[in-house]
Amino acid sequence: MTHISDSIHAYQKSFYNREETMINQRSSGILAHITSLPSAYGIGDIGTSSYNFIDFLVASDQSYWQFLPTGPTNEPFDYSPYMSSSAFAGSSILLSPELLLEAGLISRASLENHGELSPYLTDYQRVAVYKKNLLEEAFSRFHPDQFTEYGDFIAGSAWLEDYAIFMVAKELYLEAGWFSWPRELATRSAEALRAFSLLHAERINYYRFEQFEFFRQWQLLHAYAGSKRIYLFGDLPIYVSYDSVDVWANQQIFTLNRKNLHPTHVSGVPPDYFSATGQRWGNPLYDWQSTSKHVQDKLIQWWADRLAHLFTLVDIARIDHFRGFESYWSIPEECKTAVDGEWLQGPGKGFFAKIFDRLGPLNIVAEDLGIITPEVEILRDELGFPGMKVLQFAFDGNPDNSFLPHNFTSPAYIVYTGTHDNDTTLGWFMSDKLNDQQRENIKMIANRDGSDQRGIHHDLIFLAQSSISILSIIPLQDILGFGGDCKMNSPGVATGNWRWRCGGEFLTPHVAKQLKKSTQLFNRGNRKRMTDINRSC
Repeated sequence: MTHISDSIHAYQKSFYNREETMINQRSSGILAHITSLPSAYGIGDIGTSSYNFIDFLVASDQSYWQFLPTGPTNEPFDYSPYMSSSAFAGSSILLSPELLLEAGLISRASLENHGELSPYLTDYQRVAVYKKNLLEEAFSRFHPDQFTEYGDFIAGSAWLEDYAIFMVAKELYLEAGWFSWPRELATRSAEALRAFSLLHAERINYYRFEQFEFFRQWQLLHAYAGSKRIYLFGDLPIYVSYDSVDVWANQQIFTLNRKNLHPTHVSGVPPDYFSATGQRWGNPLYDWQSTSKHVQDKLIQWWADRLAHLFTLVDIARIDHFRGFESYWSIPEECKTAVDGEWLQGPGKGFFAKIFDRLGPLNIVAEDLGIITPEVEILRDELGFPGMKVLQFAFDGNPDNSFLPHNFTSPAYIVYTGTHDNDTTLGWFMSDKLNDQQRENIKMIANRDGSDQRGIHHDLIFLAQSSISILSIIPLQDILGFGGDCKMNSPGVATGNWRWRCGGEFLTPHVAKQLKKSTQLFNRGNRKRMTDINRSC
């Protein structure tokens, strides 16, 4: 918040050292997307919602807060954080109305003009209208000379101009994809871009302001987390949306047909025992197979810029679908399923060597779930990236299952009870995905006798925190023991996802105390925070 002192900013600067933030001691954290946090405004935000949640993390002696991607989301993709219009921009619906009021950019009447909004589910359409109205008012009151950091933000955000033009064009052409715009603009004719920028200068300024305000609020949040010794754990989707500023502004690094601007090949995964036709995600692929040095150099530069930008926002990041860097499934665009794809070689270790040469060491976790080959595991281990272990995948009856905690062979993993793509632990346990024998087996492994009436979520938290994994992450729903109606996402289901929210009445001191107890029992407490406290005494 704007009242955070300069000393906290200085403390943040010393706290966020890349080598220091590497996971190097037993610790734990909570997975909860920002949108899910308690708020009076229909959705969690990066103001009071997040500050209060950081305080809850501190009270429960946690060290990490993991959340989903924070880029702009939209209605055609059901507001999925994994289908954003930009890999660099922040989502305007995450902005804090209270911080806008505190900055003198909106009136209190506007702040309170949100109607009746559910504390348990996000109505994205209503929230988007409410936040848009606030930002329009804020822009009308905004004067750059009131904020000394505005000029530096504009000068240091090379991606911003393309994003602002893209968003204005989306408004002008009624949300049509960039590939449907007038040819000169779609292909980025220098003359067309210049003319468009001059004609729509004021609206372009609006989107510059919107992003400035997002990053202003975010840096205040990051500073507050740093002052409390909480690491922000972000998420990086490997692919970007076809209808995104990233593809429009960097067409040469994607597999696009230069005539019709459609992808020639798209992303997905091949058929497996989960799906006879595989999964066709539809994102355009990076042109890793290009023989052009110019294209390869542009690919490296774009990824370096993307990662450098991400690590100004977070301290550690999970790369979704990490296996795509070793090899990736390429599907001809005209194919309606993923059956007729082929494996192509990814950029591999050489890619990361070039990134590290430019950026130094990065705190990356590899999402290595699904069908993973030895080559992917070798790449992960050579790079020193921790992988993932999900306990809900452990109980298939196979005693050698690598997700069973007693089969872990290395601490270099992040252990989860479940992820945002899983059912809640209670919902999973009560579903038909398990049979009675599997349920009994889970209880036996957790050493629970018949008289123990604690919930199954406590059992899996016990197994996760007692494991040798260096870091345990527990979804907020599992900490609270919520059922399947509170899951965040159902993969393969097109609508109704990403809406779950936690009511403020559930984040009680009692819940924090219980989590703190189990965290300290298994030596996962935030020792850095305790060291600082002891030094100050």
